Amino acid sequence: MPEDLADDLELHRRLGGRDVAAFDELFRRYSAAAHGLALRVTGQELLAQEVVQDAFLALWRAPEAYDPSRGPFRTFFLSLVHHRAVDTVRREERLRKRTERALNPEDVYGEDVAEGVVEEAYLGQRRLEVRAALSTLPVDQRKVLEMAYFGGATQAQISAELGIPIGTVKTRTLAAMRKLRRALYRED
Repeated sequence: MPEDLADDLELHRRLGGRDVAAFDELFRRYSAAAHGLALRVTGQELLAQEVVQDAFLALWRAPEAYDPSRGPFRTFFLSLVHHRAVDTVRREERLRKRTERALNPEDVYGEDVAEGVVEEAYLGQRRLEVRAALSTLPVDQRKVLEMAYFGGATQAQISAELGIPIGTVKTRTLAAMRKLRRALYRED
């Protein structure tokens, strides 16, 4: 194993113990690359800084999210930065569109109101269908989905809270999602 990969593994191990020096070293090693990537994706200095800060904060809060068996730390961390940068761009685009609509209310007058009513009715019906499908899941599978999707917990957090291996969390999540898909998208 190359020395820098072994160093990263050791730093990550220490980070799990809340070692601030290990965090500082990972920041020193990867902040420039993370910033460059975030800047390329977002195109804005302040957004790039926000993305990098958010990614490092996520690493500090949940170092267990990195699984060394899935690849090098560098790949994991830059992937985390990339996903957060893309999410930031999407969020900024939604905010821009919302602001644009608020500043141009005359554009709303030409919209078909019936379309919104139909969509709202469909969403209400779909919510009922999802709740009904959730209620058919085994309790252990439903619990994992509720913690992840309604509680915002990571798989590692669910594993720790329920006292089960992370592989079991993943298996239950996948099984539950497949059952929901079959229940919600069955051919009539």
